Amino acid sequence: MSEQQENQKNNPSPCQDEDKPSSSFRRFFRRFVQGRKVGSQPGMILFLLATLTGLVMAVPIFYVVWMSLFAGSDKWMTLIDSRIPQLLWNTISLTVAVTAAAVVIGVALAWIVNRTKLPGGKLWQWLLALPLVIPPYVGAVTYIIVLGPRGWVAREWEKHDWLVRLFGDFSFDIYSFFGVLFVLTLFTYPYVFLIASASLRKMNRNYEEVARSQGLTTAGIFWKVNLPFLRPAIGAGAILIALYVLSDFGAIAMMRYTTFTAAIYYQMGSYDHIGATVLSVVLIGLTLIILWLESLTKRKQSYVQSSNTYKEPDILSLGKWKWPAMLFVLIIFFISVLLPLSVLIYWSIQGVQAGALDSRFFEYAWNSVKVSGLAAIICMIIALPVVYLRSRYPSKSSYFIEKISYAGYALPGVIVALGVIFIFNNHLPSFYNTFYLIAFAFVIRFLPQAMQSTDASLSLLSPRIDEAARSLGHPPWKVMIKVIIPSIFPGILAGGALVFVSSIKELPATLLLRPPGFDTLAVRIWVEASEAVYHMAAPAALVIVVVSIIPLTYMLKKY
Repeated sequence: MSEQQENQKNNPSPCQDEDKPSSSFRRFFRRFVQGRKVGSQPGMILFLLATLTGLVMAVPIFYVVWMSLFAGSDKWMTLIDSRIPQLLWNTISLTVAVTAAAVVIGVALAWIVNRTKLPGGKLWQWLLALPLVIPPYVGAVTYIIVLGPRGWVAREWEKHDWLVRLFGDFSFDIYSFFGVLFVLTLFTYPYVFLIASASLRKMNRNYEEVARSQGLTTAGIFWKVNLPFLRPAIGAGAILIALYVLSDFGAIAMMRYTTFTAAIYYQMGSYDHIGATVLSVVLIGLTLIILWLESLTKRKQSYVQSSNTYKEPDILSLGKWKWPAMLFVLIIFFISVLLPLSVLIYWSIQGVQAGALDSRFFEYAWNSVKVSGLAAIICMIIALPVVYLRSRYPSKSSYFIEKISYAGYALPGVIVALGVIFIFNNHLPSFYNTFYLIAFAFVIRFLPQAMQSTDASLSLLSPRIDEAARSLGHPPWKVMIKVIIPSIFPGILAGGALVFVSSIKELPATLLLRPPGFDTLAVRIWVEASEAVYHMAAPAALVIVVVSIIPLTYMLKKY
């Protein structure tokens, strides 16, 4: 044996897997995970951790689809003939209407706030984003209190005879398509507003100057210059809104409107699990269609701008449109932020005076913190292997693992809960009817939030740091633990905070998975509001709104 061969035997390369699998398996592993650079293998432990995470995240969804295949043609035909057509119409029409209305409001507000001399300036950037901290089911509660059949407006209307003589009885039906459209639009438009605002602030003034030199008015510049550049932002916001409407349960159920998510929940409530799986597969299909449409529009978008001659956009004077624009902004702020928060504060005060903050309230709060905190900790731990593998060892396998880890994020919580029920009830019964199921569902739903935050921090860290640690003989998993985690720990914590707040607001998964006697703040809002005991529901809703300011702060820093 030569001296060189002897040295290689005694001092193996740090890139070699520390677990020394069999040679045939090692060759298969290297071919499967081969990165873009020759010899770029992640190590067996890192790869297995990431793969296990991806598979666990996707298994409940695949399980639901698998179970639906055994539903039988009779069940499918019965639902297709009786329920699915109406549910399709309700779901698609509501999704399209809310998305269109929210896009119009969001783009209009973004342009007024960022491109004009509106009184109040940048303060409106924060104020108009506040509806994001109000979960739509909480917003639904507030508008049932205000506009319901026995709400504030109806009672005040009846007190004034001249109103009744002129217009008749108060006739707005909050429990209708237009009521749901109104509420969901108010609390989803900030998705478009924030993303469009970021694009408007980065838009190059040169294009507008050229358009103005060609005789275009401000309105013409908006339609022919600004709007084409805003299409990616509008598309990104619209897809978020559409997916949210597809997945929403709380607001829709409280306002007695039935879409697929509500129907699936009611099927589960009547113990028709097979029927719920059939409806779930149809809803999964709708979600995939929306995601496909998003990818299709992205491929067709080719609007770019160079940065070497970048000029900040002009801030325009509104002139005679100053006060109409201000009135529009004030109306949206009032109905989406000021009025709902005022209602919550009023009823919270009534609830505190009536003794709502008793030992049970704090038990609900502790349950919320316990299950959401557990989900956040798990997400922070398991997000890093997936992100690190994809970032540092890019390959088809790492890309696939990352994508299947997103499986639960694009689907409603009720479908994730259904998959969790099937798996634990059939294969892990010892964990069934425990709060661990809720935490597991939260991890599946919100892991991508932790992954996005972690990835954003990791992208700022030079790969040379990893290479230096590997050259000292550390395997990839040890580099990740000893070098990477300390360097990006603030980003990991930010992702955990996002998961925590999203989990504390999650309603359908909690309703389906909670063990007997285990209530959270979100569940109590649902129960008390359903029974019109608003002074008991309001304090819990206000706590959730205050806690939700955490992700809003993160998002505003991002956009």
